[in-house]
Amino acid sequence: MSFIFEAGVLKRAARTGWWFAGVKHPESIAEHSFRTALIGMMLAAMEGADPARVSMLCILHDTQETRITDIPHIAKRYLTAAPNTAVTADQVADCPPSVADLINAAVAEYEAGETLEAVVARDADKLECLVQAVEYRHQGVADVQRWIESSRTALKTASACRLADAALVGAPIAWLNPPHLQHR
Repeated sequence: MSFIFEAGVLKRAARTGWWFAGVKHPESIAEHSFRTALIGMMLAAMEGADPARVSMLCILHDTQETRITDIPHIAKRYLTAAPNTAVTADQVADCPPSVADLINAAVAEYEAGETLEAVVARDADKLECLVQAVEYRHQGVADVQRWIESSRTALKTASACRLADAALVGAPIAWLNPPHLQHR
């Protein structure tokens, strides 16, 4: 139960890097992780990876931030955090071994970035950041271009690149008026 309660902290913890762009109340780490998992599931289907595995990697990719917080990119120049695998091992130490083994293996896979599922999950993380930046830009936050550019540059899969390109020319609320429903 401790890990479940601890994961709940992510619902209240902000993605702090957005403060540098002028976003006063950025999304929570849990909100980011949810959409990352959704994007990961879709990218996995598009790339021939295991959608369930990718979603699991995405959900777990930032759980360590309950203990080390969301360290902004600029702060990483000055701070050395414990590896995510070590933080995760501490977080799940009191879980049943089958649960601890599952979570530890998933985080290790994500961190290694060597399997197709890990590559897709990492792309989902970067694509979610890009999409969030596009949404903030549409809300009037002007200084998001560096997040868009760094996220787009980090993408590895063709599917993630196609979705990023679509996000950059799309409107975040276009889904409210889908073309297939306009003539009804």
